[in-house]
Amino acid sequence: MTKTVIQHVLSRLHDIGIDDVFGVPGDYSFPVNDAICTDPNVRWVGCSNELNAAYAADGYARIKGAAALCTTYGVGELSAINGVAGSYAEYLPVFHLVGMPNMATQTGRKLMHHTLGNGEYDLFRRMTEPVVVAHAVMTPQNAAYETERLIFEALYHRRPVYMAFPADLAGLPVLGEAAPIPMPRSNPESLAAAAEAITALLHKAGTACVLVGILVARAGLRNDLQHLLDASGLPFSTMFMGKSVLDEQHPGYIGMYDGALMNEEVRSFVEGCDVILNVGAAMTDFNSGAFTARLDPARTITVGHHVTHVNGKVYPGVEMGDLLVELARRLPKGDWKKLAPSSLGPVTGAGDDAIDAATLYPRWADFLKPDDILIAETGTASMGLGFALMPKGATFHNQTLWGSIGWATPAAFGAAVAAPGSRVVLLTGDGSHQLTVQEISQFARLGLKPIVFVLNNNGYLIERLLCKDPAIAYNDIAQWHYAELPHAFGCDDWISMQVATCREFDSALELASNADTGVYIEVVTDAYAASPCRCSCIKRCRPSIAPSSGMAPTPRSTRGR
Repeated sequence: MTKTVIQHVLSRLHDIGIDDVFGVPGDYSFPVNDAICTDPNVRWVGCSNELNAAYAADGYARIKGAAALCTTYGVGELSAINGVAGSYAEYLPVFHLVGMPNMATQTGRKLMHHTLGNGEYDLFRRMTEPVVVAHAVMTPQNAAYETERLIFEALYHRRPVYMAFPADLAGLPVLGEAAPIPMPRSNPESLAAAAEAITALLHKAGTACVLVGILVARAGLRNDLQHLLDASGLPFSTMFMGKSVLDEQHPGYIGMYDGALMNEEVRSFVEGCDVILNVGAAMTDFNSGAFTARLDPARTITVGHHVTHVNGKVYPGVEMGDLLVELARRLPKGDWKKLAPSSLGPVTGAGDDAIDAATLYPRWADFLKPDDILIAETGTASMGLGFALMPKGATFHNQTLWGSIGWATPAAFGAAVAAPGSRVVLLTGDGSHQLTVQEISQFARLGLKPIVFVLNNNGYLIERLLCKDPAIAYNDIAQWHYAELPHAFGCDDWISMQVATCREFDSALELASNADTGVYIEVVTDAYAASPCRCSCIKRCRPSIAPSSGMAPTPRSTRGR
């Protein structure tokens, strides 16, 4: 039988690996919602609100390579747009399916709910244009072609696209057919020239290293780059956004490079190399250590997704994957100088010692297991674990560039949906958690069993460290009984507890390691328990904080329990 417009789209999304659609229903999107729920190959995953659904799709796309989000017209899509923007910034192909009013309503410019009351029905699509790479209003006449075009654009650019479905057209049969659009291959001459130029520079170099960026993971090229490193013996480092893109237990890994803010030995090594091969890393503020990175352009080769820069020359039409394969073929095995990556150091503190940064982060690092999926909220928690050496196969996910507060909790849910057989560990702060905490309930609803750590440091710690007056009122938040939330959200069989001492934390970690259900641990620390900056610019990176500000450690038991 001929598929309807929405059935055709869902079928093609399933073909590229999307098995779940996150969203919130609405009357304009009922035809789309109904089709998802009755599709044998695609599951509807309802979320608590549209923003959380967009964050969940973002987390799902990090694991599966692409994701789908469904909202209703106007109010729904605008609630989701922040999450879609984050996926755009961080190179994640998310297909945003939007249910629109029927065509008679649109052409008649009727004053309907979820509109601005001005008869204009293209406003909200236009609002999305800066955060998607392509868009279309799907009709029976164009659905076959536009589906293929939007899939191509999303996967080529690794960024979101927008697909609108008028309510009266979504259920009509598709007219015509269209073949998938193949991904372009490199221009042979340009590819050969770029590979030759890079090979020549590396042959002359006494020292060299590879900087691994997030685009390697987004483009699905981990194995290709790993093969190049194995074939050449080149050492590699990652920047913060690309942490764990490649296995950090690999003998070629030298540690994370983040300008002057991380490991001085790694900084000195990377910046002193004769050749630095940057593969897919962007020089953002967090990636570059607040722009303290000093990479000499004359010694830095930049391999982008579709273009390469070598020694001031641009090589267009060079696909990253093709170039990695070509370099692996050309480069001989070399005895390159390497560094041994550092770790957070040994676990300290015991018994009734209070949990602080020094006792907290090494314990978290030791808790991680091979192949874990770690979702860390942007802020002091993720920066602290950024120093950790990840176990074999474990991946670290952080919204490094977009940095939207509250992202991590629903993103962890999306990652758990994408990989139900993997152990998902969520690390978030109390301030961030308050924005999107409802999504904790969705884990239990789908039988997912994450391990959740909520760092309760009594407010917005990252803001306290950055602002002029750490104790100013806008950094304070409502005091919640976090450990009681799982029960309120229906996670009835979860292990849930609050810890404030090293003994309590050690016991909680042991329980979590052996649990066969979800685990939720509230970790109470001093309001200023942040991991220290790893550079010599302590005054610039961490403003002075006076203990007399009134934010001393306060165990939850003295806050009304």
